[in-house]
Amino acid sequence: MTLLITTFAAVIATVAWYTVKSDRKLGTLALMYWGASLMWLVDSVVEYLEAGAEFFEPAFKDMVNDAYLGLSVVALGLIIWIVVLLVKDPDGKLRAALSHK
Repeated sequence: MTLLITTFAAVIATVAWYTVKSDRKLGTLALMYWGASLMWLVDSVVEYLEAGAEFFEPAFKDMVNDAYLGLSVVALGLIIWIVVLLVKDPDGKLRAALSHK
C-alpha cells in the first residue's frame, strides 16, 4: 500500500509539474515522492525475497498500517514542500506581507 500511495502521489505531482509550469517548486515535490516510491519499491523487493509468495497475502491489519504509513509519507512530503515554498517565497508575497506590518 505504501508503494501504491506514494507512486500515485508521485505521478500526480509530476503531471502537475509538467502541465502547470509555474515557479511553485512542484519539481521538488515530485522528486520527493519519486524518492519515496523508489524506497518502497526496494523495500517491497527485499520483503518479497524474504517472504516469497506470502508477500502477496498480507493481513488486513498490515494493509491498514501500510496505508496509514503511505498517507503519512504523502502528508510529510506536502509539509516539507510548503516549508520550501515559504523559505524560497517565489512570488515575494510572504516578504511583502511581513514588510507591510
